[in-house]
Amino acid sequence: MKRRGIARQELFARQMNAFLAHQPSESRLHLKGEGTSSLAAWFLGPRAENRELFSRLVQAAVDANCSDRATLFDDPPYVTAVRKDQAYRDSVKRLEDEYDKLLRALRGSVPFFSYRYQAHMNWDLTMPGMLGYFAAMLYNQNNVALEASPVTALLEQEVGRDLCAMLGFDTESTVKPPWGHVTCDGSVANLEAMWAARNLKYYPLSVKAALQYDPVLKKHASEIEVVLGNGEKVALVDQNAWTLLNLAVDEVLALPVQIEKVCGVTSAQLTDALDPYLLQSTGFIDQAAAGTEGTAAPVVMGPATKHYSWPKNAAILGIGKNNFIDIPVDAAARMTVRPPQNGTGACLQSELQRCLADRQPVVMVVVVLGSTEESAVDPLAEVVALREEFRRQGLDFAIHVDGAWGGYFASILRGEAVRPTAAANDLNDQDTPILAMSDYVTTQYQAIPQADSVTIDPHKAGYIPYPAGGMCYRNSAMRNLVAFLAPEVYHGSDPDSNMGVYGVEGSKPGAAPSAVYLSHRVIRPDKSGYGKILGQALFNSKRFYAAIITMAEENDDFIVVPVQQVPAEREGKSPEEIRRQMEFIKTRIVPVQNNELIRDPEAMALLQELGSDQIIITYGLNFKKQGVLNTRADLANAFMHDVFQRLSVHPSETDPTRMIIPDLVVTTSQFDPHEYGNDFVATYMKRIGVDAPGSELPVMNFISSTTMCPWLTATAEGNFIPKLIKAFRAAVAAVLANQ
Repeated sequence: MKRRGIARQELFARQMNAFLAHQPSESRLHLKGEGTSSLAAWFLGPRAENRELFSRLVQAAVDANCSDRATLFDDPPYVTAVRKDQAYRDSVKRLEDEYDKLLRALRGSVPFFSYRYQAHMNWDLTMPGMLGYFAAMLYNQNNVALEASPVTALLEQEVGRDLCAMLGFDTESTVKPPWGHVTCDGSVANLEAMWAARNLKYYPLSVKAALQYDPVLKKHASEIEVVLGNGEKVALVDQNAWTLLNLAVDEVLALPVQIEKVCGVTSAQLTDALDPYLLQSTGFIDQAAAGTEGTAAPVVMGPATKHYSWPKNAAILGIGKNNFIDIPVDAAARMTVRPPQNGTGACLQSELQRCLADRQPVVMVVVVLGSTEESAVDPLAEVVALREEFRRQGLDFAIHVDGAWGGYFASILRGEAVRPTAAANDLNDQDTPILAMSDYVTTQYQAIPQADSVTIDPHKAGYIPYPAGGMCYRNSAMRNLVAFLAPEVYHGSDPDSNMGVYGVEGSKPGAAPSAVYLSHRVIRPDKSGYGKILGQALFNSKRFYAAIITMAEENDDFIVVPVQQVPAEREGKSPEEIRRQMEFIKTRIVPVQNNELIRDPEAMALLQELGSDQIIITYGLNFKKQGVLNTRADLANAFMHDVFQRLSVHPSETDPTRMIIPDLVVTTSQFDPHEYGNDFVATYMKRIGVDAPGSELPVMNFISSTTMCPWLTATAEGNFIPKLIKAFRAAVAAVLANQ
């Protein structure tokens, strides 16, 4: 049975390899066309301009599936014989009626495809993404195992390789090859990452126990060695719990191979020997009682801007949500890694120092590359350097990058730059420049290969249909720490192609990786494809930021204050210098068309410094009464909430079945001082002009906008942002009128 399973897998693999061998080479996949017009073929379009093309390709998927049904076997038909029956006709009529009702109801959905949608991390979907999902959905493949998904499971392998390459992992390595797979979303990928890191942290303790008590392994126990953070090579069984809890990731992952070789056992025999002692088997209580003497309960650390899934996952894994340590963020909403130059306070370094002193194991440090509310990029390169410092002192931990939102921005760094179009030389035509990430952000992305795992969501900045999350490991051996085999599903075949062996999920749609696969084949995850889309969105986001922060005139009864400060304010310059820079933005950036802006080097240089690290901007509002700025935090919060209400999709008060879709859609969230830190919230309150009502700082509202549209400022009619600002001002005026 086992041999048959492996043989079938090899046949499947050969079939897919033959298919993939006929795909265009990497170099040929880079589009020959100049500039950015290729984007027009990648999306359905804000007015469904590619309707005919999309309809034809959808019909091709239906035809292909129907052809398979008609020709694969000579099974007798059934439906043909009963179509004359009244019951059949009644069922068809009901299907048509209910389907029509559904289509009419769906017209109330949020118009993610519109220029006017500037709220959450969502926009239009790529056509290849939708087509790949639709075509594979018709076959209903289950990527839990190769047996149920002989095609789509292997497509998922291709997607994993693509994602790892885009992130900068060494996909050519044969010693520590990376590996990635598709999950349902980023929350589940984050759970898997924490699960793997937790199991890795305690694995050496399990190995020590097995070496001490297993009759075969204990004969060679003293021969199994590990290298400590200070470079010393020691026998594993002679080390205490604290030392074993602080071995480097790759040192731990190399243990199985070393034991198999030294002890002369097979992988299966080693698994059986270790199983009674693994945290996976014993649970935290028995593990703590058995071998963690002299150490405290483990913790996980990450920035205050972390996704809400992190404390939830800590609870699920038994670590406890209270043991997820929030690290305060700076004024740019980035994790504070080291103390400020002129002060002290909580930061990653101080928390790690405390853990070293208290002998508290650190399971992992989470670094966010693109927070979901501020699009802030944490200083990953600094975290990597800090780990090296603590490693030499005997404290080690895994580094996980939460790039669920920001991961695809790595495509901006891959491949060759796209050459400009002819439109860039013609003021009568419009084009959207492809903007590079800042030097700071680029440095952090270049450090990704030194992280141990990365969450990345194709259904966010990959413009892919839900659900399509992703999880990538720098060293593929790490996936084995969360592997569970189910013989009734996998039939003894090699689990490498059976994605359900690894991670949290079991059954999952083959349609999701098919969507990512086809989108990646058409829109490469490099500068020629996704880098082009996101580079243009980055340019548009900065233009939208410029328009938002200059929206309020001097005599208006409201103000707009960006959380992401303009460069002059960020650099601590005088109020007059800040005012002059704002005036420059208002006159030299906001009112001009793209091709005029491109020809203004001074304006372009400033534009690149504006806004967030990526494409989410955040800002606060406050109002004036008779020219005097409001100082009450609760009233400022209420004002922002009321503006948001007018700029969000919501049911009509008079007709709950009808959705109100405003001319501009934004979103809102809050700065909680218990999460972001008092310094951050106090600074924000001061900047929007409100006072603290007591000794404890309040939770403060803010508004955010995400610009994922690559052609927002280069529509057929030119820059569309002025229409969005007009809608924003109208909403503010309506709220002020009702106060």
